[in-house]
Amino acid sequence: MLITIFAPGKVHLLEIAGLRDAFFEANCKMAAGDRYRVQLVTEEGVVAESASGVKYLPDAGIKDAAEPCDTLIVTGPYGVPARPSEEVMRWLREQARNSQRYGSTCTGAFLLAHAGLLAGRRATTHWEYADRLAADFPDTRVEPDRIFVRDGPVFCSAGVTAATDLAFALIEEDHGRALALWVARRLVVFLKRPGGQSQFSAALTAQTAATGPIERIRLHILEHPRGDLGLEALARVVGVSPRHLSRLFRAELGMSPAAYVELMRIDIARRLLEDSAAPIKAIDFAAGFGSTTTLRRAFVRRIGVAPLSYRLRFQTAGSGKAIDDESAADLSG
Repeated sequence: MLITIFAPGKVHLLEIAGLRDAFFEANCKMAAGDRYRVQLVTEEGVVAESASGVKYLPDAGIKDAAEPCDTLIVTGPYGVPARPSEEVMRWLREQARNSQRYGSTCTGAFLLAHAGLLAGRRATTHWEYADRLAADFPDTRVEPDRIFVRDGPVFCSAGVTAATDLAFALIEEDHGRALALWVARRLVVFLKRPGGQSQFSAALTAQTAATGPIERIRLHILEHPRGDLGLEALARVVGVSPRHLSRLFRAELGMSPAAYVELMRIDIARRLLEDSAAPIKAIDFAAGFGSTTTLRRAFVRRIGVAPLSYRLRFQTAGSGKAIDDESAADLSG
């Protein structure tokens, strides 16, 4: 089976490496006749520089890569890619038309969309650029929180390391779950990671831009997560009217003060889940949620996974074994 990986300029090297290493590990376990053939193609076929500055040598340029492939994977550059050349778009369309399946990793979705290959399809991309993809290509149904989307012969994966998730999905499709799981174990990563991109998209990106009244409110929430954090109470903290505070949040962060409080409390809970062995009931109290049910609902809605699942995925090695009793696990997981 021939897998052709197309790399634009300034590609994330991790996407190429993740794909190739996963298929390499699969080949090591398979009989010779079933193995993947993988080729890396760029527009010119010459030494290229990745986004991080590491130089790499592709197997071919588009003029030499005429053999129809079984699977076409278009990787993404750093940021939103420019419209590709007519030659690249023509080559992408031809390869896609003759393939069994085709798709993208990260912002490679923009290249496929420019070539008209995502029209009428479901797709995803890096969480930071999903809104841009949806705005630029309204004929594509963008699902921003998904790690992996499959729509008929078309597939898309989310940002950077999700290319490895994509490789596992393709290996499982071709050769079954047992081989895909073996490869995942070899690479020491999840076969299917829990939740969606929300858990990686820095739900509190608001913090980086918050200054003035909003920054004071952020610090107040961190110091008093169990206190009164209603609109009027927050307005008193910074000495403005509730109406003015609501306008500030909408203008600077695009959300209401109540939504921001919930995200802050989630962030507090996240850190406790990652760095401590405290039971879920203690964490919901410390973060100001009031009950494990409220904590769980907020996590599922905002992060895409329940607190217990999040802890199992992200708890640091030095934090010790969580001491949640069975009832706490039931409430939170």
